[in-house]
Amino acid sequence: MASHSFGLFEVLLTSHTSTISKNSLKSSLLQLECHFTWTLLKQDVDLDELEETIGDQIEFFIKSNITNYNLLSYVCHLKNSNEEALRNLQKAEEEVKKNHPDEIARRSLVIWGNYAWIYYHMERYEEAQTYASKVENSCKKLSSTAQQKIQLPEIYAEQGWALLKFGRKYYQRAKNCFENALKNEPNNPEFNAGYAIAMYRLEDYSYRLCQDLGPSLKPLERAVELNPKDTFIMALLALKLQDLERADEGERYIEEAMQKTPDLPYFLRYAAKFYRRKGELDKALKILKKALAVTPKSTFLHHQLGLCYRAKLFQLKKTTRYPPQEQVEELIRLSLFHFKTVTGQKTKFFTAHTDLANMYAQAKRYEEAEETFQKAFQINILSCVDKQYFYYNYGNFQRFHMKSESEAIKYYIEGLKIEEDSYVRKQCENALKKLLEQRIQEGLGDATDFATLGLVHNLNGETREAIKCYEKAIALCPDNEEYLSALCELRLSISS
Repeated sequence: MASHSFGLFEVLLTSHTSTISKNSLKSSLLQLECHFTWTLLKQDVDLDELEETIGDQIEFFIKSNITNYNLLSYVCHLKNSNEEALRNLQKAEEEVKKNHPDEIARRSLVIWGNYAWIYYHMERYEEAQTYASKVENSCKKLSSTAQQKIQLPEIYAEQGWALLKFGRKYYQRAKNCFENALKNEPNNPEFNAGYAIAMYRLEDYSYRLCQDLGPSLKPLERAVELNPKDTFIMALLALKLQDLERADEGERYIEEAMQKTPDLPYFLRYAAKFYRRKGELDKALKILKKALAVTPKSTFLHHQLGLCYRAKLFQLKKTTRYPPQEQVEELIRLSLFHFKTVTGQKTKFFTAHTDLANMYAQAKRYEEAEETFQKAFQINILSCVDKQYFYYNYGNFQRFHMKSESEAIKYYIEGLKIEEDSYVRKQCENALKKLLEQRIQEGLGDATDFATLGLVHNLNGETREAIKCYEKAIALCPDNEEYLSALCELRLSISS
């Protein structure tokens, strides 16, 4: 009996020891610089779509693919394919040997960190410990501090590239990473390219008002100067120049890049965007179809095709008094096809969902439009500007398609209540003001309309105009406590 108890105690002791060693392993893994410690959350991306994008980049970009294989291994882990993740890390190691034979340890720190984490998740703790130790020993040799972390510029850059792939929530962090990388190597073409892309994307998604339109211009010019072969960056520079109403300069970059890489899909998609925005829709469509032949599943290309067909539809309606119904229906069909392809593949692509909903409305398929708007709003990574964009578009849908001015007013107000200063918030304000003023001018304005106009003025800090509107609302509805309270507050704010 005694020996049996001793055996049980031994098992418990071993179990306790292994828990301690597992915990100490975990705490040392958390010190590593790799994808597992960079807070890249799977709910923020569509993993299948990201896996395909990385695969395309490995195929079409003629450069070292260490970063791509490393990120691909992390994506495979997130998809519960740890064996596939290990295979990608082996490919990353081969790339290091091929491209950096004299710096194997320095260039393998992120790879080894990823190996350690994947083995940890596979419960292969000894192998996990081996790789954690490799990182620690290499860091000691490379740095004066005895740590598992070392602030190498290429690690900052690798983190930056990974963050860019995980979507707009991560762009500010990506920009900071490239800034840190550039502190040590200000003339590194790759770090400059990453910084320029992060700046461009931050600007592209912010739609800020009252700000300089072109903070990304200088970084883009610098990146092109350091690497004139990078036609992807050249195309972004062209688009930025187009934004700044310097389209002729931009087009020269597009033409030069077209000579250098006429078949690179990552350049072609932005060249097409340039010509679509210029109004040369047939040229844009021709380029997009060429790129689509190379990367047939690209959601970016399908979205751009949808936008081109939509632009052709609006152009037709604008220039022809009675546009041929057949042509209208065909352009709607093509646009719907491409937008549906995108939303089917990329479930978190908010703008594409909104574009699809608006196109259903054009086709008078209102139930499908309503359903798609609701899907768009349920996407879990919407920024404040996205929500404003939703309310503006949904307000327009209610006003022009469902013929409900009261519902339109309700949603424009929701957009305006989100105080993030943006171009689309201004659109909500303008649409709301125009609609209310139109109702008042036509003699249809009631107390609610005056009070709502008062709210709009108040939200914009236009206190005196707001007071006038609330006074008119109270004249029509003298006992309304909400209006009386709002008016009282406004008068107090002036007197104080």
